Amino acid sequence: MNTSFLTAMMSSLLLFDFSSSSDWSGWEVQNDVVMGGKSSSDLSRSKEGNAVFTGDVSLRNNGGFASLQYHFTPKDIRGYDKAVIRLKGDGKQYQFRIKANLDERAAYIYTFKTSGEWQTIEIPLNKMEPSYRGNKLDQPNFNANEVQEVRFLISNGKAENFRLEIDKIELL
Repeated sequence: MNTSFLTAMMSSLLLFDFSSSSDWSGWEVQNDVVMGGKSSSDLSRSKEGNAVFTGDVSLRNNGGFASLQYHFTPKDIRGYDKAVIRLKGDGKQYQFRIKANLDERAAYIYTFKTSGEWQTIEIPLNKMEPSYRGNKLDQPNFNANEVQEVRFLISNGKAENFRLEIDKIELL
């Protein structure tokens, strides 16, 4: 095997590093209000430069979710097999979601629980399951060659406030 191929395989693909970027314009909050719900959330910057996604999930009007999404020019992800996210949650459960193409209806999801401390979440891409509007779809897990959206979502079936601090997202 040639050395440059091995080097490429060993390097990471940075999707976003909040503390080293001043341009967060690709990030946006999207809550259940798009479907009549009453949840609210906000994105702010910590003094360390990390993203702080906070809010209140409401079940009123058939609501129940808050999300933070990032759309970008498609990135070739061949050779990468897991997402690695450095974050600090509030002990609650969240979903990390990915889409290869913005036109796809399905998102590929992986649910993780935060510890209340800084942690590194490792998500095998092939374990991300297809879902649409909260329903698992009968199709294969994520296996695309590119990615165009990442999203964090909280939807635990109860009214609750939340706080998720995110440092960076990369693929290995």
